[in-house]
Amino acid sequence: MAESGGGGGCCPPMDLMRSETMQLVQLIVPMESAHLTVSYLGDLGLVQFKDLNSEKSPFQRTYAAQIKRCGEMARKIRFFRDQMSKAGVPAKEMLVKENDIDLDDVEVKLGELEAELVEINANNDKLQRSYNELMEYKLVLQKAGEFFSSAHRSATDQQSEIESQQAGEDLLESPLLQEEKSIDSTKQVKLGFLTGLVPREKSMVFERILFRATRGNIFIRQTVIEEPVIDPNTGEKAEKNVFVVFYSGERAKSKILKICEAFGANRYPFSEDLGRQAQMITEVSGRLSELKTTIDAGLGQRNILLQTIGDKFELWNLKVRKEKAIYHTLNMLSLDVTKKCLVAEGWSPVFASNEIQDALQRAAVDSNSQVGSIFQVLRTKESPPTYFRTNKFTSAIQEIVDAYGVAKYQEANPGVFTIVTFPFLFAVMFGDWGHGICILLATMYLILREKKLSSQKLGDIMEMAFGGRYVILMMSLFSIYTGLIYNEFFSIPYPLFAPSAYDCRDTSCSEATTIGLIKVRDTYPFGLDPVWHGSRSELPFLNSLKMKMSILLGVSQMNLGIIMSYFNARFFKSSVNIWFQFIPQMIFLNSLFGYLSVLIIIKWCTGSQADLYHVMIYMFLSPMDELGENQLFPHQKTVQLLLLFLALVSVPCMLLPKPFILKKQHEARHQGQLYAPLDETDESLHVETSGGSHGHEEFEFSEIFVHQLIHTIEFVLGAVSNTASYLRLWALSLAHSELSSVFYEKVLLLAFGYNNVLIWIVGIIVFIFATVGVLLVMETLSAFLHALRLHWVEFQNKFYEGDGYKFAPFTFVFTANEDE
Repeated sequence: MAESGGGGGCCPPMDLMRSETMQLVQLIVPMESAHLTVSYLGDLGLVQFKDLNSEKSPFQRTYAAQIKRCGEMARKIRFFRDQMSKAGVPAKEMLVKENDIDLDDVEVKLGELEAELVEINANNDKLQRSYNELMEYKLVLQKAGEFFSSAHRSATDQQSEIESQQAGEDLLESPLLQEEKSIDSTKQVKLGFLTGLVPREKSMVFERILFRATRGNIFIRQTVIEEPVIDPNTGEKAEKNVFVVFYSGERAKSKILKICEAFGANRYPFSEDLGRQAQMITEVSGRLSELKTTIDAGLGQRNILLQTIGDKFELWNLKVRKEKAIYHTLNMLSLDVTKKCLVAEGWSPVFASNEIQDALQRAAVDSNSQVGSIFQVLRTKESPPTYFRTNKFTSAIQEIVDAYGVAKYQEANPGVFTIVTFPFLFAVMFGDWGHGICILLATMYLILREKKLSSQKLGDIMEMAFGGRYVILMMSLFSIYTGLIYNEFFSIPYPLFAPSAYDCRDTSCSEATTIGLIKVRDTYPFGLDPVWHGSRSELPFLNSLKMKMSILLGVSQMNLGIIMSYFNARFFKSSVNIWFQFIPQMIFLNSLFGYLSVLIIIKWCTGSQADLYHVMIYMFLSPMDELGENQLFPHQKTVQLLLLFLALVSVPCMLLPKPFILKKQHEARHQGQLYAPLDETDESLHVETSGGSHGHEEFEFSEIFVHQLIHTIEFVLGAVSNTASYLRLWALSLAHSELSSVFYEKVLLLAFGYNNVLIWIVGIIVFIFATVGVLLVMETLSAFLHALRLHWVEFQNKFYEGDGYKFAPFTFVFTANEDE
C-alpha cells in the first residue's frame, strides 16, 4: 500500500490507504516579497490558500488593477492565437525560462505588436474588399457585355432584314410608310438600365419583386456565374447571377435601387458603348493585377509578423497566465493593520513544512527584503482537505473512486483495493483471452506513445481512454487470465495446458455429449476442460459454475468492505462503531450469505446433489424440519438454527445501543466542559473525527435514532439485494460468451460453408466489425459500468462516507495547458 513517490527525495513514500496528514498554516509575508513568495509557492504546488477577503467584491480587492492589466494582456494573446491559427503559423516551444522576462516589457511589446497587426489586417481587409469588388465588376462587364453585344447583333440583323423587305414594296406606298415611320420615331422613349450581381438563391424572388413593384414595366435578363465569387461585404464565397434591368423613368429607377439594396445586390456602372466596355475591362484587369501584388506583399508581411509572435508566444502566454494566477492568489490574502505585511492562511501536508519554509526564505533573499516571512501552524477544528499522492498508474483508479465522493480526511481509501478488484470484476464479465489480447494491443499503443499523445489535443472519448490507459491495461490482463480459466478464444476452446480428460466411449459419440464421454486422463490442470464447449450440458454447467462463483466473489468483497469499516472505527478511536456496527454486520451477513458460500464450497468438494435453494429457503420458512437428502454435513440443522438466531439478534444490536451510547457520551462531555483543562501548547492539528463528536452542537437524539434506523434497514435489505446484484457477474459473462459464440458460428462458420471466396471475404469483414463494434466496444463499456456499480454501491457503501473535499493547491503545473 505504500508506494514510492515520483518526486525524488523531497517527499515521503505515498500511502494510498490514508490521506496525507494536513495542517493549517499561517504565513505573514512582507509586501515587497509577497509576489515572489506566492510565485515560489506556486512552483512548489503544496499550499491550498484560503480566501480571507471573501466579503469583498473582486473590484474592492488590493490587486484588482493588476488583474485587469493581466486580463488585457491575456486578451491580446488570445487575439494572436486566433490570428496564428487562421494563418497556420505554429507556436514554437520555449527556449528560455519565463522568469527571465519582465511583465512590463511583455505588456509594451504586446501592445506594439497588436497595433501593428491590427493595422496590417485593416489595410489587408480594405485591399481584399476592393479586389473582390473589382472581381465582381469584371464579371459584370464580361457577362453584361456579352448580352449587349448579342442584342446589338440581333438588332442589326433584324434591321437589315426589314430594310430588304421595304426595298421591294410599291413606290406609291412608300411616302405613307415613311411618314408613319417618322411619326413613330418622335414617340420613342429612352430606356435606362442597371447592372450588378444578386445571390442566386434570391434571384427568382428578386425578379418577381421587381416585376410587381414596377407593374411589369421592366425588362430583366440574368446570367449564371459558374464559379462561386467572394462577396465584398461578407468576405464569404457565394453563388451569384449577373443581372441587367431596363426601366423607364426616375420613379422606376428609385424603386429598383431600393429593391437591390434590400436583396444585397451589388450594382456596378456599365456603358453601352462597346469600345468603352473593352477599355473598362482592360483597366479593371490592370487594377486587379496591382491589387493582387499588393495583397500578397501585405500577407507576406503579416506572416513574418506572426512568425515573430510565434517565436515567443508560449513564453508570453505562460508568463501572463502565471502573473494573473499570482495576483488572484494575492487577492485572497489580507492586509495586516500596519499595511506593510500580507497575512495568508492555507492547508498544506505536514511533510511539506520544510519545503514551504525554504521557498519563503528564498523569496525573501531574492526580493532583497529586510524582513523574512513568518511560518506558523494554527490549531483548528475545521476538517482538512483530502490529499492522496498518486502517480500515472494509480491516478485513474483514484479518479474513479473520487467520482463517487472524495474521501473524508484520513478515511480508508477504497482505491487501494479497487486497483485490483475493479479490473478483476470487469474480467469476470469479459472473460475471453482473444478479446483481452485485442484490448491489450490497443492499450500498449497508447502506453508506448504516451509522451507524444500527452502533448496533443485528443477528442473527448480518446482523451478518456488515454487517461485510463493503465486501468484498461489491467482490465485486458485480467481478461486474458479469466479467458484462460473459461477456456475461450473468440468463443473457441483450446487444450492449451493438456489434452482433455475425456474421450468418446465409441464412434457413436459424434455429438460430443457428456453422456457418451468417459474420463481417460487426469483432470484438466487449469481452467475449464475444452470438452464442455459444444456439449449439451455446457449451458447448465456454466450457469451453475458462474452463478456460484459470483456469489462467492460478492460475499468476499462485501466482507472486505465491512472489515474496512472496522479499520476506520479503530483509526478514529470509535469503539461504538466496532461493537455495535462492525460486529453485528459481520454476524448478520455471514450467518446468511457467508453460510451459503460455505455450502457452495462443501457441495463442490463433496459432489453432493443437495438443492441449495431448498436449504436456504426452508432455513427461514421451516427451520425445525429435517433436511433429509439436502444435508451436507453433520449437525447442519443445529448450525442453521444457531446462525438464524445470531442473524435475528444482530439486527437490534445494530439499531438500539449506538444512539443511547452516543447520547450518554454527549452528556458526559457536555458536563465535563464546565471545568475543561487549558489547551495544550502543542501546535499540531486537532480535528474531531469521532462519529459521535459534536462539540457544542445540540444533540438531537431523535435525529440520531432515525438515522441509525435507516442505516440498519438499509444494511439488512442491502445484504440481500447486494448479494443478488453480484449475479450480474454471471449474467454478463454468459451474455458475452453467447454473443461471441453466435458471431463465430452464425457469421464466420456460415460464410466458410460456401465455396465462394467473395462470401468468405464478406463473412470475415462482418465478423471483424461485429467483434470490434459489439464485443470490444459495447460489451467493454457495459462490463465497465457494471463493475463500477458493484464498487460504488455494493462495496463502498459498507464503510466509505465520501463526504470530504479534495486538496486543491495553488500550482502552475497545468497553467500552460488550460484555456481560459
